[in-house]
Amino acid sequence: MYSKITGTGGYLPAKVLTNFDLEKIVDTSHDWILSRSGIMQRHIADASEAASDLALHASRRALEAAGISAQDIDLIIVATTTPDQIFPSTACILQDKLGNKSAVAFDVQAVCSGFIYALNTADLFIRSGQARNALVVGTEVLSRILDWTDRTTCVLFGDGAGAVVLQRSDTPGILSAKLHADGSQRGMLAAKGSIRNGSIQGNPFISMDGQGVFKFAVKVLSEVVEEVLMENKMTHADIDWLVPHQANLRIMEATAKKLNLSLDKVVITVAKHGNTSAASIPLALDTAVRDGRIKAGQHVLCEAVGGGFTWGAILIKW
Repeated sequence: MYSKITGTGGYLPAKVLTNFDLEKIVDTSHDWILSRSGIMQRHIADASEAASDLALHASRRALEAAGISAQDIDLIIVATTTPDQIFPSTACILQDKLGNKSAVAFDVQAVCSGFIYALNTADLFIRSGQARNALVVGTEVLSRILDWTDRTTCVLFGDGAGAVVLQRSDTPGILSAKLHADGSQRGMLAAKGSIRNGSIQGNPFISMDGQGVFKFAVKVLSEVVEEVLMENKMTHADIDWLVPHQANLRIMEATAKKLNLSLDKVVITVAKHGNTSAASIPLALDTAVRDGRIKAGQHVLCEAVGGGFTWGAILIKW
């Protein structure tokens, strides 16, 4: 028994915030942002939009692409760092908005690695016979936890959602995955605020040691890709597309170089999306599927690293 991605969907809020717009908000410049991150613009959710609303749009598009209805879904996993509320889960809220009343629904919190964690979890549900049709979503409204006076972080992130439908299949789809975490490194990338007695304690905004994150990310991403390839007795040449977490163009370039992969084989959307955390990989997948780059029979490798630290990779036969 296998699981296979049968539909993808993505959604980006209507408001676009360019680097030139940011020049008017914080001490920065278009050239500075572009040279350090590869980002030119990002999308910002409207005040009326929650993470579940973005997820709803992306999910409907994925369901349409898969040719099934929301009622056919028996598992919903939402990866998010920015849930609608403390509880219930954003997955339960999404389930209600979809009109589904029977699916198992829960959230996964692994920050930028969230979609990899969620997709691997859904694959295991299907392989074990506990689910037949899964909806896996990455959705973020990171603009809500940004300090817009901190030019080292506010220029990097954006809002959006991506979704895939994963269905039981007789032929291989998800081939394998490797997940890791190291909580001892949690201070390098975090939003440390918490709610106590009705008030926020600590800094609720994203803080980051940029150089530390860069070095850690390049090291572990290349290592986890090698792990997955070795497990499947494959080489770099067997990868048709690398779909990385869209954190920073320099990280993606450095990772591709360590893997001896041409950038022509890397799906890159960071210039227009910014870093959308758990949404970035499903958004990139949807972009490459819809523009015809990713085709049936190809090997697609997704990898991500996020606060925690968490990291992982998943190999897919499309």
